[in-house]
Amino acid sequence: MEAREKFSSRLGFILISAGCAVGLGNVWRFPYITGKYGGAAFVLIYLLFLVILGMPIMVMEFAVGRASQKSAARSFHVLEPKGSKWHIAGWSAMAGNYLLMMFYTTIGGWMLCYVFKTASGEFINRSPQEVSSIFKDMLAQPLPMTGWMLVAVILSFGICSLGLQKGVERITKVMMGFLFVILIALCVRSVTLDGAMKGLSFYLVPDFGKNGGKWFRRSHFCRYGAGVLYSEPWYWSHGDFWKLH
Repeated sequence: MEAREKFSSRLGFILISAGCAVGLGNVWRFPYITGKYGGAAFVLIYLLFLVILGMPIMVMEFAVGRASQKSAARSFHVLEPKGSKWHIAGWSAMAGNYLLMMFYTTIGGWMLCYVFKTASGEFINRSPQEVSSIFKDMLAQPLPMTGWMLVAVILSFGICSLGLQKGVERITKVMMGFLFVILIALCVRSVTLDGAMKGLSFYLVPDFGKNGGKWFRRSHFCRYGAGVLYSEPWYWSHGDFWKLH
């Protein structure tokens, strides 16, 4: 049997794991959820739930992948006691991944479309209201949206077809590098805007008297921040763990 491909480096494993957790939820949704539910108060409770809920689940998923050396679909088949039904968890993991792909391939198509529109200068000298109108017009065209989604799917299949090291790991190192540069640029830009100090105070100084009861929102969001309950066992199943530790 052909040997299963492994990550070529610890950096590749870390960046792919981070790529699963750091995405639209962190860059786009987290800021407005933070603003809506109390600023620093939300962040503190989010971090608390991340430690008491997200981290144990993530460690559990890593342990499943490490012990089984199989994908999310097959890991419980290997580990479950004979005659038990733990393998059903593998089915739910795969169902979750299919549902996620329905969402993310669509969003990926939107992003590719935006890259094209940005490169063609369509957003130059446009007001926020005009940009919002362009977005609504874009969503009202199902055929172009389907086309962009298919481009995202084909690109993804192409990268995966190259294998773990030459495809997924290599492209992740490049794309995560660009993401960090973009995040740093956004941070620098944010603190140079008018009213930045008030924003930082709202973000860093807790006020528990504001929207203090939105516990479910905070606990629910920590799952997306940790990137758990999807396919984390797959990452550890491809690692050379004695080298990674």
